[in-house]
Amino acid sequence: MDAAHQQAFDLISSRAAKDAFDLSRESAKTRELYGANPWGRGALLARRLVESGVTFVTVNHYEADVDWWDDHTTIEKNLRKRLPPFDKALAALIADVHDRGLADEVLIVAMGEFGRSPKVDSQAGRGHWAKALSALVSGGGVQGGRIIGATTSNGGEPAINPYHPGDVLATIYQFLGIDPAATLPDREGRPVRLVDTGKPIRELF
Repeated sequence: MDAAHQQAFDLISSRAAKDAFDLSRESAKTRELYGANPWGRGALLARRLVESGVTFVTVNHYEADVDWWDDHTTIEKNLRKRLPPFDKALAALIADVHDRGLADEVLIVAMGEFGRSPKVDSQAGRGHWAKALSALVSGGGVQGGRIIGATTSNGGEPAINPYHPGDVLATIYQFLGIDPAATLPDREGRPVRLVDTGKPIRELF
């Protein structure tokens, strides 16, 4: 753990990492492509952090006046505000990664932690839904432009080729060069699998 902490400290205290946070080093054209908003700046920063040596980046953004992505209420109002800048930032990031020749080295995954109910409820929102969710995957050697799996017509549950969160996690581990079936010892020395159940989604590659 000491070695891991030292590695993390060396990374965040490096000149390259500090410079990555200075978005003014990017051209005005590039910043505009991503968007002058938190999503755009976050996606651009993610690309810069990866180029400076950061292995894993999460882009997240909180908006005080909407119900985040947990749209239990007023989902249409929230998404009309939230989706345009998100779509622009994500599209710019994917294009930029490919244009810079980083597509084989960078895996982009856009997903949530839960699906949403196929029906809008009485609060004009959609509740948690464990039966189906979607994820967008780009780069990392993935063959793009394809849809893997399908849901029923109402988006409520898988219709063919069901996959699970463990499969997505195993896919990410494999890309990072980590065996998803590997184990780590717990406090008692007992082996614990990195991914309890799940295998890499080979159709992606």
